[in-house]
Amino acid sequence: MVKLFKEKMCYSHGTLVPLSECASASAKRTMAYGVLSAHNTSGDDAALKVRFDAMASHDITYVGIIQSARASGLKSFPVPYVLTNCHNSLCAVGGTINEDDHVFGLSAAKKYGGIYVPANVAVIHSYMREMFAAPGRMILGSDSHTRYGALGTMAVGEGGPELVKQLLGRTYDIAYPRVIAVELKGKVRKGVGPQDIALALIGATFASGFVKNAVLEFVGEGIAALPVEYRNGIDVMTTESTCLSSVWMTDDKVKTYLAAYGREAEYRAMAPEEGALYDGAVVIDLDKAEPMIALPFHPSNVIPLAQLIAHPYEILSEAEEKGCKLLGLKEGEFRLTDKIKDGKIVVSQGVIAGCAGGTYDNIATAANILAGKYVGTGAFNLTVYPGSQPTNLALVRNGYIASLIESGAVLKPCFCGPCFGAGDVPCNNGFSIRHTTRNFERREGSKPAEGQVASVALMDARSIAATAANGGVLTSALGMEFEEDIAPFEYVPSVYESRVYNGFGKADPDAELVYGPNITDIPESKALGDSLALKLCSVINDPVTTTDELIPSGETSSYRSNPLRLAEFALSRKDPHYVARAKEVRDGGGEDIKAAAEMCGVSGSLTVGSAVFAVKPGDGSAREQAASCQRFLGGSANIAREYATKRYRSNLINWGMLPLLNDGTGFEVGDIVVIPGVRAAVEQGATTFAAKLVRGGKATDITLRMDPLTDTEKQIVLDGCLINYYKHDRK
Repeated sequence: MVKLFKEKMCYSHGTLVPLSECASASAKRTMAYGVLSAHNTSGDDAALKVRFDAMASHDITYVGIIQSARASGLKSFPVPYVLTNCHNSLCAVGGTINEDDHVFGLSAAKKYGGIYVPANVAVIHSYMREMFAAPGRMILGSDSHTRYGALGTMAVGEGGPELVKQLLGRTYDIAYPRVIAVELKGKVRKGVGPQDIALALIGATFASGFVKNAVLEFVGEGIAALPVEYRNGIDVMTTESTCLSSVWMTDDKVKTYLAAYGREAEYRAMAPEEGALYDGAVVIDLDKAEPMIALPFHPSNVIPLAQLIAHPYEILSEAEEKGCKLLGLKEGEFRLTDKIKDGKIVVSQGVIAGCAGGTYDNIATAANILAGKYVGTGAFNLTVYPGSQPTNLALVRNGYIASLIESGAVLKPCFCGPCFGAGDVPCNNGFSIRHTTRNFERREGSKPAEGQVASVALMDARSIAATAANGGVLTSALGMEFEEDIAPFEYVPSVYESRVYNGFGKADPDAELVYGPNITDIPESKALGDSLALKLCSVINDPVTTTDELIPSGETSSYRSNPLRLAEFALSRKDPHYVARAKEVRDGGGEDIKAAAEMCGVSGSLTVGSAVFAVKPGDGSAREQAASCQRFLGGSANIAREYATKRYRSNLINWGMLPLLNDGTGFEVGDIVVIPGVRAAVEQGATTFAAKLVRGGKATDITLRMDPLTDTEKQIVLDGCLINYYKHDRK
């Protein structure tokens, strides 16, 4: 179904062919080039300095972003900046602090001229698709699933400091990315949904890094038969392939979609030019697509659903073994095979939610599959979260909500909670199937360290509904009889007009920011000294380390507005002793580090800090706190074999931490790494550093690497963080 082509490919007469079959070819004929060049201010196609058309943040990121920008001289928002409240909407942890953040957000929208979407009104990406995404635009978001490519918008999810730069009139600086074509051929069969196509794409590309930090450009005749919301459902999941962004061909269906929201004038047709040259290609045969499932604990752990149903014990046994190893549990402490009853897999929960699952089309189709059927009175339950109130209203008016409720499903508000462990946490030993974005370990909200172990598999809403209709027995929607046609969506403008505050262009400098007791200022960071001495306070040898492990999601999200308090949770589910070790170094317990530096003969000013080693850190969320919490605990660097995403590496840099690389040293907790003359080396653009590893009183030579930094990135690291960079009025 999915084929990868690692050689150069060319767009010719509506399809992809090898470069040798193209009469002429140019990378400048791609859609990606057209959009990027229109937003590039550098005058250099190789080194981009991008300004975005709009930005978006939710309520676990916007407080820190605005606080950072305010400390750096923010006067008003220069582009439309949307503040949604879809993550900390439950207000279930920490008393008033979640709602205090919301009040702060509204006050900031009034003071600086922002757009404020109240809690439970819309999920961040649903709102941005409906109100802002349009062909040819670029949008930056502080959430990793910032993807609006199906509407012709190149959207990028980054850590908060990149949004701070835009708020202060600076640019998003990046080398011109690789562009990989994704050609869709044929037509999907009944019962196959967007999550199935997305999971197949992720499964084929993630492990090899084939599309890492690339732009995915969707082309091909197969696009025409897909509804726009179906395309959106595929597109939003491209984040899990570790690509940078995406863009699709647009057509009259996109025009009709925009027209439904009163934005028809914003449409324009987009397609690659004849001879568009790509760095590689992914070809997906939609005719052969089938329902897929991503087993715990990653969206790339993908197999056909039919294969799992046919061979449940063999496949779940292997998943159990891998899960126990990943979670650090003994055999039998994480169980999946006990879900097999009479040869069938019985799951405990189904969830259809958020930017991926909560679209009008997905929920209406799920209602059609469940029509006249019942979830049942057993342990299985089905919950549905529409992505926005306009979606919710259309579902109500067209009878789909009533149908779902009659079937036994539970309808919940527009909220991202199930995607990151703040809603519908399964029971201990529970196995949940979800049309959401991620199924990382612990992300569903369980706490293995406290004896709680649950897990999530990702599936499409269609097969989740089929499973619900079968009382929780894992079931594929392929081949099921159900009404495929759904009633047209109709947008009612008053839904947003009655609740959303739109202050763009109407900043009020006299308006006061409203602070709750949990909202605190960003701690100060010091500039990099002449030399650097690091103590390894955590060593993680897992193949991949997610941002959820670096700073857990779920209830800890409530403390995102209090940097020092949030830092107490850093690595808490992966390495519970990390925080104490790092604080000891930060708070003056670094005499052994200073002695090691003296033994290595360093001179001049010395920065003493902590560091984390991980094989491949940063997969997953864009959340900057995965880096900033380390910084507030005294962190000065990460050492890795490679970084999982560009955005995590950028977060390290923006918080003044060196993104170091090392190819073969076996690090241990307590190791001290000394880098003499590090400041001068960074200033000079060094990419290798001669360092000393001190262990047991003995020093050995090691080599550290660092991929090249831009001039701005060098100065940010030297200054100690982005805020310091702006305090020095760096241009």
